[in-house]
Amino acid sequence: MKKILVVCGNGLGSSFIVEMNVKKALEELGLKAEVDHTDLSTSKNEQADLYIGAADIIDQLNDGTRNVAGLNNLLDQEAIKDVLRQHI
Repeated sequence: MKKILVVCGNGLGSSFIVEMNVKKALEELGLKAEVDHTDLSTSKNEQADLYIGAADIIDQLNDGTRNVAGLNNLLDQEAIKDVLRQHI
């Protein structure tokens, strides 16, 4: 099963909300994946098939080996669905 890691600066409120939105979008799209959330520092040591976060934060994870997707609006459900369609 694919693993999605939602990343934010502190790994608390905003990443948890986005995690819930990603789970909802996956369900609506009929896709399956394991979804978790964490802070930026921890995410650098975590393995995932897709890292999702705010565009300004997620770029710090883009080292050429990770599959990252930056969102301009973390609450935009359609943008989340677009990312999932592209990567899952």
